[in-house]
Order: sequence, then C-alpha cells, then structure tokens
Amino acid sequence: MVKLAEWRGKEVFHKYGIALPRGTVVRSPEEAEAAAQSGKVPLPCVIKAQVLAGGRGKGGAVRFAATPTEAREAARAILGMEFKGEKVRELILEEKLAIGRELYVSLTLDRSLRLPILMVSPHGGVEIESVDPSSIDRQPIHPFVGLAAYERRRAAEFLGLSGPLAKSLEPVLNALWEIFQKEDAELVEINPLAVVGDRVVALDAKVIIEDDAAFRHPEYSEVRDDRTPLEEIAREKEIAFVQLDGNIGVIANGAGLTMATLDVLQEYGGRPGVFLDLGGTDDPKKVAEAFLLMARAAPKAVFLNVFGGVTRCDTVANGLVEAMRQVPPNEKFPLVARIRGNNEAEGVAILRTAGITSLPDLRDAGRAVVEAARGGRP
Repeated sequence: MVKLAEWRGKEVFHKYGIALPRGTVVRSPEEAEAAAQSGKVPLPCVIKAQVLAGGRGKGGAVRFAATPTEAREAARAILGMEFKGEKVRELILEEKLAIGRELYVSLTLDRSLRLPILMVSPHGGVEIESVDPSSIDRQPIHPFVGLAAYERRRAAEFLGLSGPLAKSLEPVLNALWEIFQKEDAELVEINPLAVVGDRVVALDAKVIIEDDAAFRHPEYSEVRDDRTPLEEIAREKEIAFVQLDGNIGVIANGAGLTMATLDVLQEYGGRPGVFLDLGGTDDPKKVAEAFLLMARAAPKAVFLNVFGGVTRCDTVANGLVEAMRQVPPNEKFPLVARIRGNNEAEGVAILRTAGITSLPDLRDAGRAVVEAARGGRP
C-alpha cells in the first residue's frame, strides 16, 4: 500500500474540491517563520509534523503559534524529532480555525462484504478504533451505483447535521467517493472533519493507495511510506519481507504457515522481529538472497519453517547453507529449522551436515528458537 502524508492527502482533497484550512508545507524553521510573516498562513496557526503514525497531538508533534517567532521556534522543536521511529522532515502550517464540533468520515473497503463502505461518526478527532461501535454508522456502497442521495442524507442525519451544514457535507462525500474510485484508494479518511460556522472543513487527510494499482498512478511513485529501508530493498527484489519490533527472524512459505509460526513463537514468549515468505520459491540462489537480507536485520535467532509441496526441501536447505556461509563470523546467529514434505529427508540431512538444528515438530522447533534467542542452546 502507498500511504500518503497528510500534506499529500490534502493535495488530493484540494484537487477534488474538499474545503481545507489555508496552509502550506515547510521544511525548516526559517520557512515556517517566513510563511507566518508573509500572511501566507494566517495567525494564529497550527504546526503539525508530517509523519504517518497517529497520535501526533499527544506526542508533542503538534504545536500552536500566535506570532512568526513562535512559528519558527515550534518548527525548530518538531523538525528532526523522532516520532514513533520516523524522523520528522516536513511540517504543515495551517490557520487555526474556530471549531464547533469534530466529526469522522471515511470510505474504505470492507473485505468481508467485498464492498466499499462509508463510515461516519459524530465523535471525530480520536482513533476510530476507540469509538463505541454504536456511535459509528456503516453503509455498504454499491460500486456500480455509487454514493446515492439517500446514503448522503443518512450520513448527515447520523452526524447530527441539518440545513447548510448538511448541504456542505454533500460535496465532501461525493469527493471522497471520486477519490476512492479514481485514485484506486484503499482508504480515504477525514479525522477530524470540523464544523466551522455553517460549513464543514477537513482538518486532516489520510489517503492510502492500493499498491497493485500503482502503475496507474506514477505521480505517487516517489511517495515515502512506512516501509523500512530493508523492506524497500525486499520490494525491489520482489521478496515478501516485513520487519516487526522483535528479535527472532522467521522464514516460511505461504501466508498461513507464516502466521501459524508467529503464533507459536509468541506462545512460548518469543518476539518475532522479521519475517519473509518464500512463497513457492525453491531456487537456492533466491533463498540465499532472501536469507542474507534477513541477516542484515541482525536477528538474535532465525526460525526456518517450510512445507515442501511445490517447494523442494533439499533446494531450500542448499540455499540456506550457502547463505549461512556468507554471513560474517561476528554476525552469525543460531538457526532452527523445521522442514516437512517434498524431499524432506534430503533437506534434513543437508542441514544437519552443516550443523544446523532441524526438528520435525513445530512446537519443539518454536520452543528451541525462542530459547536460542534468549542466549540458550537451540
């Protein structure tokens, strides 16, 4: 998925006619001061870090300024800070509006219904997951019919809007539907959608573009998202690779087996840190390439869990042994393997000859790798 930063999301909103506060993007304290000094951004203003993680207000990544000097100092305080693992490089400066109420509006894909769904709540400005389900209205939208007038009226009524406010909501909902379709979005969210006088204004913008549709949107090709540097390398090499915050690496083939492996590790108190899915790959060179990418994440231990259906266990084992030889001695880590299926006996023999622990039972292997990550013997 391609996650757009708030300022990029607001560029999309502007393109489709959604009302926004007056503002600009800055990348230095001096730019912030100049924007406030010139009147480009009316004072008082809000200064917001441009990061993909939520909770910016509580984390000190949102500040207010009443003068150009205050804008410069607020920008200086936020720029360069680490926010949930992401370095702040850009800020939005926006006019501070007199907000009457904060609402929530989004369009996303309900995978269980296999339909777009319009979600609205009168409780905006907080994580939607923390809102009581009874305070959220969900309307499935027919993809061919689109957003109907009665669906817009129902949304306005649920939000408690009437008269001019209900009328100002209509173009916002229509624009969200256009963005969802034309930009191939997985999610288009406004949180909060603020009531300002007799109109509604989008104070935030969250837009996520479907990765598989990226070829239709070259304008997003350079968009920074929340992939780590190693995940970016893996993406270029077409390797399914995800980094978490634990210390155990996991190599498996197939999403179901991978998730079961993570569950077993957590059952025994392990902390999965990196996992890669070999899929149907049994090319030794490809296996070695994937393994060496994992090694760069410096795991405390690695768990190889492969079922040989289409994949051959012996060729996976050969790739693994070859990769282990390329890991520098001072960077080596314990490895526990569980390989079952096609050419299983040959694969186990290759691993054991190379001194790699191979266990046939999933739970025994999971327990062993957790112990190895803690400094024990696998």
